Amino acid sequence: MRLLPPMLSLLLVTAAPAALALTPPQTLPIGQLRPADSAQGVVFEGVVTSRVQAGGDAYLVQDAGDGDPLTADALLVQGDADATLVPGDRVRVWGELAPRRAASLASAGTPFAGRSVRAAGHTVLARAQPLPLQVLDAAPADWSALAGMRVRIDAPLTVVDTDALAKAGELGVAFGGRLWQPSEIAAPGSAELAAANADNARRLLLLGEAGAHAPDSLPAYLGSGEAAAAPRAGTTLQGVEGIVGGVVEGAARLYPTAPLQLTPPPAPAPPQVAGTLRVAAFNLENFFNGDGRGGGFPTLRGARTAAEFQAQLAKLVATIRPLQADVAALMELENDGYGPTSAIATLVTALNAGDGGDWRFVDAGRGPGDNPIRVGLIYRASRVSPVGKPAVLEGGPFAAHSRVPLAQAFRRGNGQPFVVVANHFKSKGCGDAAAADADRGDGQGCWNATRTESARRLDAWLRTDPTGSGSTASVLLGDFNAYAMEDPLRLLRDAGWRDALAQAHVEQPYSFIYKGLSGRLDHALLSPALAPLLRGAAEWHINADSPDADGYRERNLPGPWRSSDHDPLLLGFEL
Repeated sequence: MRLLPPMLSLLLVTAAPAALALTPPQTLPIGQLRPADSAQGVVFEGVVTSRVQAGGDAYLVQDAGDGDPLTADALLVQGDADATLVPGDRVRVWGELAPRRAASLASAGTPFAGRSVRAAGHTVLARAQPLPLQVLDAAPADWSALAGMRVRIDAPLTVVDTDALAKAGELGVAFGGRLWQPSEIAAPGSAELAAANADNARRLLLLGEAGAHAPDSLPAYLGSGEAAAAPRAGTTLQGVEGIVGGVVEGAARLYPTAPLQLTPPPAPAPPQVAGTLRVAAFNLENFFNGDGRGGGFPTLRGARTAAEFQAQLAKLVATIRPLQADVAALMELENDGYGPTSAIATLVTALNAGDGGDWRFVDAGRGPGDNPIRVGLIYRASRVSPVGKPAVLEGGPFAAHSRVPLAQAFRRGNGQPFVVVANHFKSKGCGDAAAADADRGDGQGCWNATRTESARRLDAWLRTDPTGSGSTASVLLGDFNAYAMEDPLRLLRDAGWRDALAQAHVEQPYSFIYKGLSGRLDHALLSPALAPLLRGAAEWHINADSPDADGYRERNLPGPWRSSDHDPLLLGFEL
């Protein structure tokens, strides 16, 4: 096997004077070799565990250890171009230890770090020896003490990040289950948030590809053939074997030496909630329909071709229908009016196709707002009826950043009206963010001040009964682009709005995964008058866990899988 790790904190071996071979010093365990030994040279013995390309042909040698858990028991040997050496050869190597500057590593083609050993030569002591193996039952406190060593991880690992699989052959996994977005579980800037960050760093492990990665392909450790596919987040692995690399940007690396044994989580069934009224929320991830007549692609966002659009539309229908919602709040609709060729009209037509469905959409007249994307509301006419006209909140943070909220009162039969409000606050991207909206380093990202002001104005607006329905039973739904413990959500909860998922006792909710961290950007908040009527709440984890490749642009896995980058949520009420 040839290993191409980007970083190893190892001892290296490169060319050295052959004179060292004449009077080799005493053999020492690899872990006891020190730079001070350079003057007289060093001798060590061990088993070759891997051939390596590191600015030339090289190989890793590992011994039985020196009993010190703080020292690595492996060396990278360079400068002795013996092409006959293979894993399992027991060798005695002699050479000279010397510091190796990081500046010289780029020219070698591989950024190895740490000390180097300039080799004088080697002797093969035995062939086909058992390969040494360090067994790990938990995340080690110091990965550098294992650098270059062959290990097996008996503790279960959980897939948390697939974003770099095709690009770099890299899979993010974690000890002890999912990694949580710190501001989902801890207050910004708090000691608890710092502890969550440290815990994530301790538990994260990145699996890299052994060998050169072919662009836009899956790494060899996931297997081969048509059955090979990127795993879903939440997939578990056990008994992973590989070579430990270095720690790069805070994350340890491991290079598997055998295909992974994956246990995927059960495919989530459509959620079921109690109650006679069901309300859903779903971010459609840029639903643009071209000119509405089958042409006009590519558009500003979303599908690039008519075929991609049809695949996207099919996935959205396969997501929305099984929710069996009576009202649904939608985000990231193309802001192109309400005519027969509009994006919202196209979606409703597709939902109604084939089974004589009765979906309708709320027509706000224009917009709402001038952003390329907007929020929308759709409903089933046989289940609920609109009460009065829709209301929108424009100006302030909703003029250029947060999308304009849309509120509509509904009634079921002759019951009391209730109000549904669709929301989509400003994202965390830092383009043009300045002053109070710059990243404060507290875990909330950019535009937090704008999102917080959006929440304040939203709460104040709803206290004025903007729909004129007289109802105090309201639900705020949508993509708030803020995790549960961030300022906008804390402000709304402090104002009396109730977290529907918390009230329904949903354990560890999440709707979005970013850089391997799970959390909620999508929320449902209930007014005090509506909260007692909640009978259930659920998220449908068809998207956040699914790799991008399952979506309509690539693999296009049939069904709702990766219909968006956000999971839909569903609420059940007894009105």
